[in-house]
Amino acid sequence: MEFFLLFCIGGLGFIMISFLPLVIRQVNQYERGVLFMLGRYQRTLEPGIHVVVPIIQRMMKVDIRTKTVDLQDQEAITKDNVSTRISAVLYYKISEASKSIIEVEDYAWASSQLAETTMRTIVGEFDLDELLAHRDKVASKIEQIVEKTTAAWGVEVQAVELKDVILPENMKRTIAKQAEAEREKRATIINSEGEMIAAKNLSKAAETMANHPGALHLRTLNSINDISSDQSNTVVFAVPLEALRALEGIGKTLGGGKK
Repeated sequence: MEFFLLFCIGGLGFIMISFLPLVIRQVNQYERGVLFMLGRYQRTLEPGIHVVVPIIQRMMKVDIRTKTVDLQDQEAITKDNVSTRISAVLYYKISEASKSIIEVEDYAWASSQLAETTMRTIVGEFDLDELLAHRDKVASKIEQIVEKTTAAWGVEVQAVELKDVILPENMKRTIAKQAEAEREKRATIINSEGEMIAAKNLSKAAETMANHPGALHLRTLNSINDISSDQSNTVVFAVPLEALRALEGIGKTLGGGKK
């Protein structure tokens, strides 16, 4: 009798130990447990140890850490009818564990599909120049639209970042030619502005020399000094007209004295 009693107690203990993992459930710090009783949502379990009654209750764990989704490249046409390929990254986390289970079948797949579809739509609202110059603006608009829908699923979109905008080869060559033409245009403008400033300065210098006859002689002497520093130079010196007239006057004076 005692042996039978011990056998029953041992069997009961074995059964309890076997069912213990099904009854005692652990929820980690980065998780939340969604508890259902007889098929109905009951409550959300916080991190810790919880007792779940088999058959009557069922618990589903939800990871609430931030997730990174590398979205598939999307073919899109810009507002000015340029074909492009867009790649992006989606960052999101679960804000309400119960909604992520009840409101949508697969929140991860649904969120990525929504982001990819929205990407194609938003790119069509921008010109190519805007798309290349303001990626953050495009990404922000995609994020806002995706978040409006995913909020009902208990999903919080934290960021959408455009990784790359891939253009056809012919469009790349066209953009390169456009950039080269723009650089040439800027160089021409800068050169013409420099010539205009130089012309104004020369005009002022000529006006100064015209008003001050001695300035021209000083400039001439300075130029001769600069040239004479190199012995290999051959200098043809043009005597100023004023000097010739002075010599002519001296000659006339001397000639008159001889008479």
